[in-house]
Amino acid sequence: MGRSSTPEEGTRPHVRHAGQLGWDDGLYEDTPEKGPASGAEDGPSPAADGGHGPGGAKRRGRTGKRRVLRWTASVLALVIVGGAAAGYLYYEHLNGNLKKADLTLGDKKMADHKANAAGQTPLNILLIGSDARDSKENQKLGGAKETFGAPPLADVQMLLHLSADRSNMSVISMPRDTMLKYPKCTDPVTKKVYPATTDLKITNETLIRGGPGCSVATWYELTGITIDHFMMIDFSGVISMADAIGGVPVCVKSNVYSHTSAGKGSGLKLEKGTTKIKGKQALQWLRTRYGFEDGTDLGRTHAQHMYMNSMVRELRKGTKLTDPGKLTSLAEAATDALTVDKGDKGLGSIDRLYDLAEELKKVPTKRITMTTMPNVYGTGALKERVLPKPGEADQLFQMVRDDIPLDGKASKRKAPAAAKKPTASPAEIPVTVRNGTRTDTEYPAKGRASTVKELLAGKGFTQATIDAQSTEAAKRTGILFPTVDMEGNAQAVAKALGIPLSAVKRSADVSGITLTVGADWREDGDYHAPSAKEKTPDSARALNGDDESACMDIQPGFGW
Repeated sequence: MGRSSTPEEGTRPHVRHAGQLGWDDGLYEDTPEKGPASGAEDGPSPAADGGHGPGGAKRRGRTGKRRVLRWTASVLALVIVGGAAAGYLYYEHLNGNLKKADLTLGDKKMADHKANAAGQTPLNILLIGSDARDSKENQKLGGAKETFGAPPLADVQMLLHLSADRSNMSVISMPRDTMLKYPKCTDPVTKKVYPATTDLKITNETLIRGGPGCSVATWYELTGITIDHFMMIDFSGVISMADAIGGVPVCVKSNVYSHTSAGKGSGLKLEKGTTKIKGKQALQWLRTRYGFEDGTDLGRTHAQHMYMNSMVRELRKGTKLTDPGKLTSLAEAATDALTVDKGDKGLGSIDRLYDLAEELKKVPTKRITMTTMPNVYGTGALKERVLPKPGEADQLFQMVRDDIPLDGKASKRKAPAAAKKPTASPAEIPVTVRNGTRTDTEYPAKGRASTVKELLAGKGFTQATIDAQSTEAAKRTGILFPTVDMEGNAQAVAKALGIPLSAVKRSADVSGITLTVGADWREDGDYHAPSAKEKTPDSARALNGDDESACMDIQPGFGW
């Protein structure tokens, strides 16, 4: 499958097409018959000196730190390519291995989270699997040689949502073949500005527009979900991880061999039933497209969910990650392969990753839910691509925005915080109204800001004004406020118009209470909030973390 062209392609030579090997199944004729030995198995441990590893960092006590090994592994395991254990022997050295980048490269500042009644807030992390081939380790794992050194593609993208009360975790995968519009992104290194696109582009090329921060900005533009962190890892780490935990059990309903007469396929060859896979075979499973289900990226995504759930179950058994030599080698490989968001609140240290792992481990596997963004196939030139499914995709996104569990156990959620009391009367509250009703197919609804201003005046908010200069499109009607002392007043505006409090958020992007009329309120009359149904759409293919019966369907013609 070819990649849709972008205006910037002329300045970025050797960019891989979306259909070429990446996290895609790829060609293995350039790969040695035997994969490279895992770092977890290869040679003596650099920590064999009894307490001091590279860089001279001091050894920390073993007590309590072995938990770091297992739970940090759980965190990184959710990045598809494997994850890693944080070593307890040389933290500073491992900290130096971590690569860091800006959280978002877009122009829109993400709004703050809405706290629940207990003052807790959710946590959202974008997990990115990069197909980078800029290291010898990655190049040995297969793929067309002409892709070596080319800009990486974000071939795996998953949003991990940890609930505010830490009782449940949800993961939404976006198929690599998804077509959407890119927001404006600025490369932090070259300062090159990539303008927002007016036509649809394939999602995995967002990395080319400055790095993972552009992937984050694209997700925020599409979903409206505030993203706190990203973790990006290339696929070399999967071999070390799978070997270190003794293999990951996976299941196929019949014999499968992912190979075509044209030489395409991951090379995965498994017998019917459950097999513990490790090393190169684990990487093949994660990259297999030809041979699973309908031979598309959707089947591969489902297989990745099965693998992730199985890996987390293995990690939580806590019986395999005990060998210090394997752990330190694993930590080296994983931190070398990992890029995280930087800054005071970023994940740029082993201790920060450990703290994150401590939060994630609070969720039992039975409350982990893997899903795929509801989608539909395109038509014409996009017939081999997918688009977000109208209605159902945004339903899933809204459930995450509103912190509704995807496993159907919503009754145990903590209620949202009660509305705060306003500090002024409606007549004393300034409100700026913007018309954001433009959509991909429709011009802004004429006069919507004026109409809503009149509605506000009729309810006593006589200081409402129109911001005619800011007409940026908004899918959903919302209210932003800049400081805590304005929250009660902003909520009073929402209550007067029937806008849910979940749509009222704090943001440094505004200087006063700002109401944006979104595409969901193009018509005159009262606002009717589209309530999120507390049921995950069937099209999201929800998979529970405790489901050990999950088994892949095999595409006809790929048996042996």
